Amino acid sequence: MFIDQVRGGTNSRNVPSEAFAMPPGMRMRYDLPDPALAEFLTGYAIYASQDRTPMLNWYLPAPAMISVVVDAGPLTVSMGNHRFGPVDRASLYGPTSRAFRTETGGGIAIGIGLSAPGWSRLIARSAGDFHNRVVPLSDALGRKISAQLVDGLDALDDDALIKPLLDAIFAPLFERPHPREDLIRAFAALTVTDGVIEMKDVADRLDIPTHELRRMATRYFGMPPKLLLRRARFLRSFISLIRTDGMSDYSKIDSSYFDASHFLRDAGTFLGTTPRRFVASDTVFLKASLRARAAVIGAPTQALHAVEKTTSSAASRAVDEERSQPSI
Repeated sequence: MFIDQVRGGTNSRNVPSEAFAMPPGMRMRYDLPDPALAEFLTGYAIYASQDRTPMLNWYLPAPAMISVVVDAGPLTVSMGNHRFGPVDRASLYGPTSRAFRTETGGGIAIGIGLSAPGWSRLIARSAGDFHNRVVPLSDALGRKISAQLVDGLDALDDDALIKPLLDAIFAPLFERPHPREDLIRAFAALTVTDGVIEMKDVADRLDIPTHELRRMATRYFGMPPKLLLRRARFLRSFISLIRTDGMSDYSKIDSSYFDASHFLRDAGTFLGTTPRRFVASDTVFLKASLRARAAVIGAPTQALHAVEKTTSSAASRAVDEERSQPSI
């Protein structure tokens, strides 16, 4: 697939084209995974830029993601003082607790969001081993899967075919259930619940000891529970401010924040700067993706994606959409 074969948009129905508006020379696409994969993969994001001039973009802290670049220049990723790259064409971005910056040279980037239940079925190693790191995908999944993704995407000639290809590659990889899946799912739901921040409160709700919660959070979510809960709280608040253009209206922040200064301290931790300065920086793709992802998937960012069984509204909507579409 080449850059001029990317049109952007989505395979989902009833999503306005305005949701994918981008500056000239750029395209964006969001698709829902197959309903059988919806609990494990949080979405397929495709970004494309025809301009081969180096471009910077900042992204919010997020759960794990698989990334594949096609017809692209070199890609580097910076997190704080750490620089990764040029990264492999198929890479694994581990769970992040701080904003990160990419430098690209044009081309196509495909992002595949991986939930904690998805990690539990797909990757044998602890997610904590990859916290704030970018590694070759082959390090976590082996060379066969990495090659399948790269070769399969290279061979396409239409970005509408990316979703069915990814569905076909990933479907057999999630067939074996994990014995602690219900607990992982329940904790994932609490991380996106307003006002939930205390580790003991979460442990009590899940009816497990705090030390067990700590092990589970690091093993499948990539970081200690306190940090994970703080990240989710901050992102809920930050995105609420972005979406309403009310960067000074702190009445919209999570109810567990004591005051605005408390929120701003978290901004320093997770963004490395103030919310206003972050939004004013190189965030073209971030701002566009918040809009498009919310329109297609229902949550503006992967970190706030509610992990549910396939009875979720998003999965149900995907079933209806796929039944009404011709086969690709």
